[in-house]
Amino acid sequence: MKKQARNRFTLWLMLLLWLPVHASAQETARPTTPPPVVADPSSTVKRTVYTPATPSAEDVVPLPYGGLLTGREGILVESRDGRTQFEQQSNVGFNPASTIKLATALAALRTFGPNHRFNTVLWTNGRFDQATSTIEGDLIISGRDPSFNYEHAMMLAGELNKLGIRTVTGDLIVAPGFTMNYSPSALRSGENFYDTLDATRRPTGASRAWSEYQRVAASVQSRTLPSVGVMGAVYVASVPAGARQLLLHRSSTLVDVLKVLECYSNNFMADRLGDQLGGPEGLERFLASTVGVNPSEVYLATASGLGVNRVTPRAMMKIWRALVAELGKHKLVPSDILPVAGVDPGTLRKRYTSPQSRGSVIGKTGTLGRTDGGASALVGQMRTRTGETLYFVIFNQRGSVWRFRQMQDEFVWQLQSERGGPAPFVYTARSLALRLNNTESRATGTDEYEPN
Repeated sequence: MKKQARNRFTLWLMLLLWLPVHASAQETARPTTPPPVVADPSSTVKRTVYTPATPSAEDVVPLPYGGLLTGREGILVESRDGRTQFEQQSNVGFNPASTIKLATALAALRTFGPNHRFNTVLWTNGRFDQATSTIEGDLIISGRDPSFNYEHAMMLAGELNKLGIRTVTGDLIVAPGFTMNYSPSALRSGENFYDTLDATRRPTGASRAWSEYQRVAASVQSRTLPSVGVMGAVYVASVPAGARQLLLHRSSTLVDVLKVLECYSNNFMADRLGDQLGGPEGLERFLASTVGVNPSEVYLATASGLGVNRVTPRAMMKIWRALVAELGKHKLVPSDILPVAGVDPGTLRKRYTSPQSRGSVIGKTGTLGRTDGGASALVGQMRTRTGETLYFVIFNQRGSVWRFRQMQDEFVWQLQSERGGPAPFVYTARSLALRLNNTESRATGTDEYEPN
C-alpha cells in the first residue's frame, strides 16, 4: 500500500510540474504581432515594418551551470574579444523592454556628443523698470531640456533676482516643446514653472527639492529664497517676434543626464530624447545604417521601451558593443552612464548586493509587468576574479517578472563562479542629484538688464 501511495504521489508531482510548463509553452507559442504603424501624414514615404520571429515553445532544457531554460528566454554571452560563451535563441525577437534605452543613449551620444547641454531660454517682450524691479510685459520660456525640474526653475528665479527682476506684470508664455518635472504637457509644465518661481505660490515639493539640492551640494543657503512673481496667466504660444533674451540656462552634460535616465529608467526622458533623434523610426534607421543591425532583427514602437518592441539578443549585443566603443572614443566607460549594481540608486540598487557581487555588474534592466505576458531583460557586462569581462544579453517574456529576475541573477552568478567568482569594477559613486544639477546659467541681455 505504501508503495502504491508513493507511486501515486510521484505521478501527481510530475503532473503538477508538467502542467505549468506545458501551459506556459502553449501561451508562448501564440504569435505576437507589433501594432500596426500609422504612416506620418506629413510624409509620403511609408515606414516598412519588420517583425522578427517571437519565442517558440521548447522542451525544458538544463543550463550547463544549473537551473532551467523554458523556451521563454533569449540569451547571448560573449567575451570582450567576441567569443561566444553561451547562446540560447539569440536570433529570435524578444521584447527588450527598457533595455532599448541603450540604443537611445548610443544614438544621442553619436548625434550630440557627451558634453552636449540642452538650452532653456528666458525672454521678454517688455520693458524693465529698474526702480521697481519690474518687467512691464511678458516673460517667455522656451527649450527642450528633458531633465528640467524644480531645482532648475529655482535656479532661474535666483538668476532673475540677480538681474534685479522680482515682478512681471504680464503673462508667462510657454513655447511648445518646453517641459518640466517630466510632464509631457507644455501647459502643465508652464503652470509648474509659474508657481515655482513665486515664493508665495511655491509647491512644497519644490521647496523640498531645493533644500535637498543645497544640502547635497554643500551650498550655504541664502536667507532670502529666490522669488519672481508673474501677475498674468499662463499661455502656450511661440516666442513672440522681437522678444529679447534675458537668460540662457544650460542643462548638465548629456553624460550626466544619461546617467540619471539609465539609473532610474526614466521613460519620459528617453522618449523626449528619442523625439530629438527622429523617434522610433529614426532610431531604427540609425541602428541599421550606423550600428549595422539587420532591419529584420529590430522593431521599435518607442524610444523608452514601453509597449511592444522586438529585438533579437544578437542585435542587442551589437548595440551594447557599439555603445561601449562610442564611450571609449571619449575616454568614458559604461559606468559613466549606466547603473553599477548594488552601488547606484535606481533599478539595480537591490540586486547583486552581497559583499562578493556588489559592483561586479554594470547594465540596464527592462521590466514590463503585463505586455507580452510579462517581460524582463538584463543587458550589460560582468567582471570576474580571473580579470575577465563578459558581455551578456538576457531577454525573458511570458512569465513571472520576479522569477525571471531570479533566473537572471542566478545565471550571472554561475558564470562568475565558474571563473573564480565576482569582482567589482573600478568605480567611484557620485550623487545623481549633483549630476543632474551641474548646470550653467548666464545673462544674455546684460546691456539692457543689469544687476542692482
